[in-house]
Amino acid sequence: MTDGNDTSMTEFVILGLTDDPVLLIFLVTLFLVVYVVTVMGNLSIIMLIRASSQLHTPMYHFLSHLAFIDFWFSSTVTPKMLKGFLVERDTISFAGCVAQFCSTFAFGTSEGILLAMMAYDRFVAICNPLLYTISMSNKVCVQLITTTYVGGCLNSMLFTICVLSLAFCRSNEINHFFCDFPPLVELACSDVSLVLIITSISAAIIILITVPTIIISYAYILCAIMRIQAGHGRQKAFSTSTSHLTALILFYGTVTFTYVQPSSSRSLEQNKVVSLFYTVVIPMLNPLIYTLRNKDVRGAVIRIMHKYE
Repeated sequence: MTDGNDTSMTEFVILGLTDDPVLLIFLVTLFLVVYVVTVMGNLSIIMLIRASSQLHTPMYHFLSHLAFIDFWFSSTVTPKMLKGFLVERDTISFAGCVAQFCSTFAFGTSEGILLAMMAYDRFVAICNPLLYTISMSNKVCVQLITTTYVGGCLNSMLFTICVLSLAFCRSNEINHFFCDFPPLVELACSDVSLVLIITSISAAIIILITVPTIIISYAYILCAIMRIQAGHGRQKAFSTSTSHLTALILFYGTVTFTYVQPSSSRSLEQNKVVSLFYTVVIPMLNPLIYTLRNKDVRGAVIRIMHKYE
């Protein structure tokens, strides 16, 4: 690590996903649609939960924050990526690159922590329903949400400080569609070994806290669901849990591949595809995953539609 980055590096060139003009037309159309669906879906969830008193519960409180994070997570990356499809040479200032990098890590980490909080919420609701209102009181929910954002900001600050400590004096071309950690490290001309150790430890700490929480919670949830006698009650609990579990697997699977897997066993091209999934696709899928099979949400939509008829 050096004392600071090379002051001559004032901007980066984002190489993007492809330079094939035919494929670019397809991609800009596809991801524009994806982004519109993402924005509309997540903002609709936030407004619906705020407008419907039946959804003023801890589970939907967490879901509204997940929608908020997904909206900003996608908005940090997708508009810049779409711009890159439309210009011949997509550049970003050094400060802009750092800002984008910091934002994506803050929202990405916050989402991972929040998903673990949601797993704990489902554990309490299904395994200890009589204590749910006490265990998940408004005060506890605020504390968990605060922890989510603070953890995201702290991890983002650590990664950002590590990147700022590097010297960039080679090429200024980022082989990615946004300012991500692996391609930035590839451009560094200073020793990155300490940076990689520090960031790997930070990522591992978050994963070792959140993943066991998720695994233990769902182990108890599965046992509790198997003990439920009523078919309707079992189906409702299973439906809610599988939706959340789907979101967990999608997010943690892609993030673990990108940031935990040894760099020697992956390529930047692989990182592009996987990063595209968790920064652009998952924020669009989450609203669909949590609403399509959710009777409470569908019921809230119907009540609001009838109200304004």
